[in-house]
Amino acid sequence: MPPVALYVGSFDPVTNGHLDVVSHAAKLASRLVIAIGVHPGKTPLFSADERMAMITETCAEMVRSLGCAFECMTFDDLAVATARRVGATMMIRGLRDGTDLDYEMQLAGMNAEMAPEVQTVFLPASPLVRPITATLVRQIAAMGGDISAFVPAAVAGRLRKKFAAKAPT
Repeated sequence: MPPVALYVGSFDPVTNGHLDVVSHAAKLASRLVIAIGVHPGKTPLFSADERMAMITETCAEMVRSLGCAFECMTFDDLAVATARRVGATMMIRGLRDGTDLDYEMQLAGMNAEMAPEVQTVFLPASPLVRPITATLVRQIAAMGGDISAFVPAAVAGRLRKKFAAKAPT
């Protein structure tokens, strides 16, 4: 069976750190499914459709150029349930630092108990993108800071537009 990788997250917004993980994941699988978590208790900056559009715009061509099929979707249940639905053999998790590792090891253990047929694969972030988080990107953008080093140009434009619309007149 060809390896299918599932990469889940909120992607609010997609960052250069996410793209780094995606580029490495695409080299490990024949198909990469990026799944956007949609949870009723959370209010993201971007809608699920906006996040899906950003991911498709920034990732699809790159993934396909690496010889990997690409798919983007949303999910509102357990990641392991989504992994089973899409036939994933591995769940991709990016690691920036030791704090991520501690949390991700707990998550991987729980996921392995619920879905032992799906292997968690940790991909360390490249040094230049390690400090990037979507939370920090949103905060910098909200305060009018330059986020061009942290997100793709198309995402930076969407962030500027989003915060311009929220600015008091």
